[in-house]
This record gives sequence, C-alpha cells and structure tokens, in this order.
Amino acid sequence: MINAEKRPVAFITGGSRGIGYGIAEHLAKAGFDLAINGVRPEDAVRDALDALRNRGSDVLYCQGDIASSEARQAMMQSIQSHFGQLNILVNNAGVAPKERRDILEATEESFQYVLSTNLQGAYFLTQAAANWMIAQRAEEAAFWACIINVSSISATVASVNRGEYCVAKAGLSMATQLFAVRLGEFDIPVYEVRPGVIKTDMTAGVTAKYDALIESGLCVQKRWGFADDVGRAVASLARGDFPYSTGQVIMVDGGLTIPRL
Repeated sequence: MINAEKRPVAFITGGSRGIGYGIAEHLAKAGFDLAINGVRPEDAVRDALDALRNRGSDVLYCQGDIASSEARQAMMQSIQSHFGQLNILVNNAGVAPKERRDILEATEESFQYVLSTNLQGAYFLTQAAANWMIAQRAEEAAFWACIINVSSISATVASVNRGEYCVAKAGLSMATQLFAVRLGEFDIPVYEVRPGVIKTDMTAGVTAKYDALIESGLCVQKRWGFADDVGRAVASLARGDFPYSTGQVIMVDGGLTIPRL
C-alpha cells in the first residue's frame, strides 16, 4: 500500500514516550516520516525525537493538548505546512484519572478531564484528519490512508475505581466503528488496537500489583506487555497489511480477555 517513491507521513498523538514512542519507533523503521504530538516542551523530548531521526525519518514535533480544539487545529496546520500530506493518524494520547476513586465517589471534574482527552480530543482530531484524507484521495486515487485508535482492554473490562477511563475507552471503541462505516466509501480503513497490561509510566505505580496478578495467571502469556508489542501491531496496520479488515479490534493483551474456566 505504501508508495515507495514518496515517504508516507504518520501523526502519532502522545508519541514521545510510552506506547506512543514504541509505535513511533516501528513506524520509523517501516519508512514513515513522523509528526509526534506531546504536551511537554520540545527540549524535554529532544533525545527521543533525535533517536527517531537517526532511523531516517523526518520528524516534526507538535506540542499541544489534544483536548483543545485550537491546539488540534494548530497541529494539523503545522503538519500540512511541513509535510503537505497525512497518511496515518494514530490516536494514542491518553490520560488516567489524577486520583482513582470508586464510581460512587468520582467527580465530574475528573470525568471531564479524562474524556476531553481520551475521547473528545481523539474524536474531533479523527474528524479533521478524515476530511483531509478524503481530499487527498480525491486528488490521487492510489493515496493510502488509515486511522488507528489505541484503546484499552478497559473498553470492555470494568474497573470501578476508574470508571471515567473505562467509559472513555468504550467510547473510543464505538468511534472506531462509526468512522469505519463513514469512511468505507472512501476506502479509508479505521482500526482499533486494544492493549492489555502494558509496562509504561502509566502503570509504574501498580507494578507490584500486576506482577502478582500476571504470576498467578492473569494473562495466558505469562508476562507484561511492552510498548514494542503495540508498536508492531500498529505498524502492520499502517503498512496496509490488513486492507479488508476495517472496524476490527486487534487485541494486544497476552490473552488476558479470553474467557477461561
């Protein structure tokens, strides 16, 4: 699917660390130029960006909070100005509740904080990217584009002490279905990658808990997942290896969600 004469461009939200950076590494390896979004100043992520550049990618840093419509618009304009095209959108950026609370005690402020980034931001960034991708396909019939939403097993696995996170991921899963249906006529597939327990900054505070659960059989494959595992799955979708699977969920959870007796 990738045009060998022109390097494709991927935009990865939350791409400067964790799962997002694992995705960026694999897309750089696959021959993509990269727009990397993050909220930290560029100086704070320069080493990570330079490592991607050393793989041969042209890398543009798009600082901003995807919960902000103004920031989303500025990032899309920056990508258009720098690259002039966008082939892949990876909605990866996400936040956890600042404080885990039982759903009987959770606050509206926490709900709004999590959903504005994990769902609303991704939803409207997808809308903007999709419209641009449609325009690009109208100009070039062979133009390859797809959208990949990085969700979580929390889309279907209930955690009552972080309900807002579960609701956001469930919403993102439905957004995948909605955009897959809407973009079908333009042959722009939309996928969901659903990671399980992944070793990142976000899970650092619960390492001991999950070490014990994994050891006791939480997952079929008896280990943590890594950003590299998610990056491999996303790169395969971005390359066009699954062109007839729009709307589908790719599980990267070591078998955690397989029903077992």
